[in-house]
Amino acid sequence: MQLLHVTHPSGLDHDTGIYHPERPARLKAAAEGVQQSGVAVEEMTAVPLDPGELAIVHDPVYIDAIRRFCEAGGGDLDPDTHASTGSWKAAVTAAGAGPTAVQKLIDGFGGPAIVTVRPPGHHALRNRAMGFCLFNNVAITAARLRDAGYRVAIVDWDVHHGNGTQEAFYTDPDVLYVSLHQSPFYPFEGTAGEVGDGEGEGTVLNVPLPAFTAGDVYRRAYDELVVPALTGFRPDWILVSSGFDAHAHDPLAELRLTEDDFAFLAAALPKIVPADRIVVFLEGGYHLPAIRDSMSAVARALTGEVSLSEPSPFESPPDSHSMLERVVETVRGRVVGLG
Repeated sequence: MQLLHVTHPSGLDHDTGIYHPERPARLKAAAEGVQQSGVAVEEMTAVPLDPGELAIVHDPVYIDAIRRFCEAGGGDLDPDTHASTGSWKAAVTAAGAGPTAVQKLIDGFGGPAIVTVRPPGHHALRNRAMGFCLFNNVAITAARLRDAGYRVAIVDWDVHHGNGTQEAFYTDPDVLYVSLHQSPFYPFEGTAGEVGDGEGEGTVLNVPLPAFTAGDVYRRAYDELVVPALTGFRPDWILVSSGFDAHAHDPLAELRLTEDDFAFLAAALPKIVPADRIVVFLEGGYHLPAIRDSMSAVARALTGEVSLSEPSPFESPPDSHSMLERVVETVRGRVVGLG
């Protein structure tokens, strides 16, 4: 099976400063992972999104403010989030990469897609940049698919809760948002009790887990919560916010996943929707070899080229198992597919 890889060199021009962890080398590491995966890869250049189309998720006033800020030379949008002159093109191109991949898959490409772009997106709110993110790449793609009549599931395994993505679809019955993340941790949202509201009640599943949680608990969470929710929702497409900052080597977080764990998470998805209805977006991850090796493992898993027999070398503390059990009790009967 082939894999589509969508990227764009403008991502390298998003200059966050010499000491910032979200740096251009991350993009190169992710691309190396795709290339070294051993699977058949078709490379494709992302098509920038027309700025007006960002309004499917973002406030037009905010969009214009980001454009003008970058054109004026950029600077700090908050203590974590920086933009430069090159960030505007990088951001509209990152927002267009998902739709570029989706169109290629709809046109008959026979496999999944991986999108490696910068800046990342899942923290970006309707009218606010935060957490290294300017525009919410995965939410923009999901909203376009929803408006085309599809049911969309978003699986977010970044170590941080994707608060911007959750906010975008919290009352939407046609988009399921699933997040597994370290808690308590930035952005200090994503409790198990947040399950959606109004017509979207039951279409949000948060699995907050304590520091030092490893792959054993993540695999339990998939078996007991994530796969049943996805199956019950019956999506047409699955989009993945794929941060690799939950890796044991990541310097900014405290979870203990390995590349084999990311392969496990990815391999479950083609059992729910066809592989050519899966698009994976690079989000966080700040240890370059971990990004490379984890992306390579995800590429192999999505195309059926990897064994899942290797267990995690780490063991989660008892608190992690207890927290998972509390999450199960909290969401039972409240989230789609979890009776």
